[in-house]
Amino acid sequence: MPGLVSVAAAEDHWVATWAASPQAARVNFPRPAQAPAATPAPAPAGPANQAPPFPAPPGFNNQTIRMVVHTSIGGRRARIQLSNAFGTAPLKIGAAHVALRDKESAIVPASDHALTFSGKPSFTIPPGAEIISDPVDLDVPKMGDLVISIYVPGEVAIPTTHSTGLHTTYISKAGDFTNATSIGDATKTQSWYWISSVDVIAPPDTRLIVAYGDSITDGATSTPDTDSSWPSQLAQRLLANKATANVSIVNEGISGNRVLSDGAGVSALARFDRDVLAQPGVQWVIVMEGINDIGMGPRTGPEMITVDDLIAGQKQIIERAHMRGIKVIGATLTPFAGAAYYSEGGEATREALNEWIRTGKAYDAVIDFDAVTRDPENPKQIRPAYNIRDHLHPNDAGYKAMADAFDLSTFTKPRRGQ
Repeated sequence: MPGLVSVAAAEDHWVATWAASPQAARVNFPRPAQAPAATPAPAPAGPANQAPPFPAPPGFNNQTIRMVVHTSIGGRRARIQLSNAFGTAPLKIGAAHVALRDKESAIVPASDHALTFSGKPSFTIPPGAEIISDPVDLDVPKMGDLVISIYVPGEVAIPTTHSTGLHTTYISKAGDFTNATSIGDATKTQSWYWISSVDVIAPPDTRLIVAYGDSITDGATSTPDTDSSWPSQLAQRLLANKATANVSIVNEGISGNRVLSDGAGVSALARFDRDVLAQPGVQWVIVMEGINDIGMGPRTGPEMITVDDLIAGQKQIIERAHMRGIKVIGATLTPFAGAAYYSEGGEATREALNEWIRTGKAYDAVIDFDAVTRDPENPKQIRPAYNIRDHLHPNDAGYKAMADAFDLSTFTKPRRGQ
């Protein structure tokens, strides 16, 4: 075309190696402690047995927040995306750095890179917006830890966050510590703030899986700082297998998320474009959503969530993915008998939805997490060896069983439409 000049590097193939779904800061509940593998869950469900909520999420003022993220694939260049999706005011980023991690809050000094945004070392993100850093030359390791440090010079009362970080975050006292080797006397949390993805330049045949779901995908009850969620354990299998070593996976689960209603994060339908379609390199999405719609919704009356409602919602996700040539893998819902929000009507809905996922032929493939995790003696409940005490969430062993259930050849097949 006359006058059209190509200036982009044609060989650059960006693929996400880590991601987390942005959500509004909220009060949430502590994770139950890991139960011994052979110990049955002892506590009956009910309000009397619920732990008290965490304090309100922190605000920040003239502080550095240092966060640890665990990569999937490696690459030779990296860029970081920051999100003010749920901020109510402009977010001033005073400085930001990325580096390889040493241990705890310490970085490998020689790997430290200051980030710029459109060539600027500081940047103001409008409410609801996201920004992408300029690329930096960094040898990003596969299955390795990166440290992202962000300095906010002003007051941030309501940060965009991801509550279930599962890695220790270090919050400094006053000042810019983005280039510090470590942050001493830091306040610690296990949430991420503002960071929403890390992308790397990878070989042209590298592709991405997005794990899309609620707390069971988010890894809410996995052991912190061990990368034991089922997407993390699936990443280990993919990279250890020669045929899938070029496949990345990112975790876009939100604990408490629902398909049809906002709550813990906006609904799966509302966040699909940002959390799935916008991820660079995406070829597959694994959908595991619906148990919170069933358990948290009205159980009687015209507002009750039906299996037809959930099927309609999942069909929308499938169609929107297919419009972009993305294959969709449906995951059956795991058992929840004994959970605080269990009901016999909800169980009937879960079983009907699982039957549709298995036999409805709407999905390109199916992963039967229900079959993997259910108790053979009582299929309505999770295996005792996988129970985390709440009869809903798996422990690390249960997450491993879920990751091990995938046929890795699924991820060597051509892209939809090819």
